[in-house]
Amino acid sequence: MESEAGQLAEEVEPAIDEVSPGRAMRVAAALRAKGGDEFAKPGNIIEVKFVKGESLSLTASRLLALMILTAGGDAWEDKPHRMRKADIRRGHKGNERITDMLEELHRTLFAVDDKSWRGKKATLRFSLISRSREETEEDGGEAGWIEWEFTPDARKMIQASETYAVLNRQAVLGFRSNYALRLYELGALRLHRRQATWRGDMAALRAALGIPPEVYTDFAQLRRKVLEKAKAEIDQLAHFRVEWREIRQGRTVAEIEFRFDPKSPPEVIETVDELDRHSGGRRERREGTVETVSIGQAAVAGPTKALTKPEEKTFPRGSIRFGHDDLLAIGRAHGGGWDIDMIASGFREHMGDRLEKLRGVKLAAAWKGFCESWVTRRGRAL
Repeated sequence: MESEAGQLAEEVEPAIDEVSPGRAMRVAAALRAKGGDEFAKPGNIIEVKFVKGESLSLTASRLLALMILTAGGDAWEDKPHRMRKADIRRGHKGNERITDMLEELHRTLFAVDDKSWRGKKATLRFSLISRSREETEEDGGEAGWIEWEFTPDARKMIQASETYAVLNRQAVLGFRSNYALRLYELGALRLHRRQATWRGDMAALRAALGIPPEVYTDFAQLRRKVLEKAKAEIDQLAHFRVEWREIRQGRTVAEIEFRFDPKSPPEVIETVDELDRHSGGRRERREGTVETVSIGQAAVAGPTKALTKPEEKTFPRGSIRFGHDDLLAIGRAHGGGWDIDMIASGFREHMGDRLEKLRGVKLAAAWKGFCESWVTRRGRAL
């Protein structure tokens, strides 16, 4: 996936004869230096398979994502990483204990294809976390810090990964289905490839999403309980949409093909708004069943947002090549080599009067989404 961080990572060449990380970790370091909610998760970790019969719960999957975010470009190094427990609690609701999440990460096994010492095909099984420390003395164990180390096998995979997915922290913490979170990561990993698709048979689908073999054995049930729910959440919270095609042999669904498409600028703005709202009522907003309360001539539907800061710039009327470094960087990273001002002209025409109201994060997200959709429609420039 092309990104501003990816462009920056290309400018930082690894030193000769030194052990160095792959592109995924260079992008992760660039995103952490930039700040914000975006972080890079290595493709090798996203595509690792669960050992048959095992999978991570939603809360443990979120914790792993936060660990990857916190470790940033240092995740491949042989050293401990630390995080405030309060930062973990903000991403979870209910009575789940951090202790339970850590223990689940310790005991869950993953599997990858490997070679034996004789050069024969083999399966390597390993866990991601080697050891962890949790402060337990303050406030019943829910304050303080945790410390952990990734296993040597996990660090080796993280270091070698040249592919990565840029994920949004608010989106990761907003999903209520573990299958939706897994599909979100797969989609973000493939979104800007020449073929933004994933295809596999039923066994591959279950392995990719972590669906136990004894669950949803009937495909109609799997479609209703997994695919449709995952699509609804992704379409609401991600910066792309997902569709799927069922490939049949006779009356039996033999394979599934997912397609991931970037959202249009107005859709990206709606997504940014939704991520800023409280998660309460999110399902009702998704299904269009939010009740509104009339007050005089107005109607209120959920919490209102703060006014835009006056210092935030609007989209320029002229060239964006001078004095608009942030917008220029987005255009270069996501515009597929097309002339930046040509894309900007199309963006102004597409947005119309709505463009004057965009500022800050919403403007950057809408501009990035339009650049991505431009390349999707027209391909990359020669």
